[in-house]
Amino acid sequence: MTETGDAPRTVILTVDDDPGVSRAVARDLRRRYGASHRVVRAETADSALDALNEMKLRGDAVAVIVADYRMPQMNGIEFLERAMDVFPGARRVLLTAYADTGAAIDAINLVDLDHYLLKPWDPPEEKLYPVVDDLLDSWLASDHRPMPETKVVGHRWSAHSWEVREFLARNQVPYRWFPSDEPEGQRLLAAAGEDGLRLPLVITPDGEVLVEPDAPELAGRVGLATAPSAEFYDLIVVGGGPAGLGAAVYGASEGLRTVLVERTATGGQAGQSSRIENYLGFPDGVSGAQLTDRARRQAARFGAEMLTAREVVGLEVNGPSRTVRFADGSAIAAHTVLLATGVTYRQLAAPGVADLTGRGVYYGAALTETAGCAGKDVYVVGGANSAGQAAVHLARTARSVTILVRADSLTRSMSYYLVQQIKELPSVTVRTGTEVAEAHGDGHLERLTLRDTATGATEQVDAQWLFVFIGAAPLTDWLQGVVERDARGFVIAGPDLATGGEPPKGWPLERLPYHLETSVPGVFVAGDARSESAKRVASAVGEGAMAVMLVHRYLERL
Repeated sequence: MTETGDAPRTVILTVDDDPGVSRAVARDLRRRYGASHRVVRAETADSALDALNEMKLRGDAVAVIVADYRMPQMNGIEFLERAMDVFPGARRVLLTAYADTGAAIDAINLVDLDHYLLKPWDPPEEKLYPVVDDLLDSWLASDHRPMPETKVVGHRWSAHSWEVREFLARNQVPYRWFPSDEPEGQRLLAAAGEDGLRLPLVITPDGEVLVEPDAPELAGRVGLATAPSAEFYDLIVVGGGPAGLGAAVYGASEGLRTVLVERTATGGQAGQSSRIENYLGFPDGVSGAQLTDRARRQAARFGAEMLTAREVVGLEVNGPSRTVRFADGSAIAAHTVLLATGVTYRQLAAPGVADLTGRGVYYGAALTETAGCAGKDVYVVGGANSAGQAAVHLARTARSVTILVRADSLTRSMSYYLVQQIKELPSVTVRTGTEVAEAHGDGHLERLTLRDTATGATEQVDAQWLFVFIGAAPLTDWLQGVVERDARGFVIAGPDLATGGEPPKGWPLERLPYHLETSVPGVFVAGDARSESAKRVASAVGEGAMAVMLVHRYLERL
């Protein structure tokens, strides 16, 4: 199989077992279409099918397939029938001898043949080019052109498929979702040589196939940075939420060699918010994804390095340097470290919930799932701003949204503006004093058992979607024994460490800890992971910026 041209142009594929005829048709096609199309030539049906499968995985566009009728092992009609399974939108042409015109006419119905050409086709200006021109125009009008994007093939109720989609979406990686039980998903599985038993299947823009990838493998294959470019930095920021991104922007803009390390995706919980309406400077509101994308691009423009899908499992003090260790055993070091790990939603302990997580039960906004909620009944657990923002967003398309709150009112934990918005939405119902007692379903969520917290009475309701926003657990277990934390695991810093004006136990310096400095000199904390923090996006960004100022002060006294 040979190919002409390297640019990513629309493909015209020819297959003929006679080398002379194969070269001749490719030559004539190149002469007319070589500047705008890529001509791929094959001399066997099997090699042509292999080429089509490769192009399918790469996301190439195949506009026209020209196949000879008389080929050994597989004739042209049989080949076109199989080619249709890979590129059903490609226009199909059969090359025949005069004696085979009957078979060609039959093929018009058998494989939806677009045209048949008698050999020889001289002169091509009269017999070949007008036919191909019409077929290309027809193909363009039908718009079967694929976009260069990551493809994900998976099952609707597969937890791993959902995790991959969320990872790509939150990292702003364009992708297209193909259910494994629909025709195009099945075509992609067949092109990759997979039977669909191992899902999800991810196909990168260059055609590389990943089966059941984990986050680090996926990140490395879709263009996200996962490996540090250096061994030592001025500042390591652990966590890519608002506090971490704020520190990366200010640190890099002020000349610090800065690297941000994020285990999943930048933005943190704020990045999953459908709408933030009380953030300064955005009177019409801004989505968490938009705010995150702008901050990430801003940090990169100033030179901050950002690593994704890297889990930090340890922090060590080695003289004047601070070493951050990753789950894979590797490490990087710096003069200073900022802990901006944020928080995660607490797990709902009701029976059945764990087994159905990713299969109808989701923690956080799970924005990749909201399209499937259109016209459905949706339940939201939680009474804080994140739950309210999700309910308002879901109410745009869902038939009904029910907010389940253990407390007797939303006003205890939700901002006033959100409470008022929810009151004005007729499709949103708030059930106070109610909790989820159990989740039921065979392979995916089907029903919920709800319990009245005052009387203990229960009832079952039909439900396919449950979004959970309860509590906030700090992601600081890996800091056990290194820095001081409060009883709930939040990191204690600054004045809260200096009880009665005395330095914390083991503090080696004469001065007291700076405002956001932890019990380890040169290690700072900002955002939701800090004990007694405000738990607001604006305050987290401000603390990230303030931490950089304190890093400079620390470095000046090294």
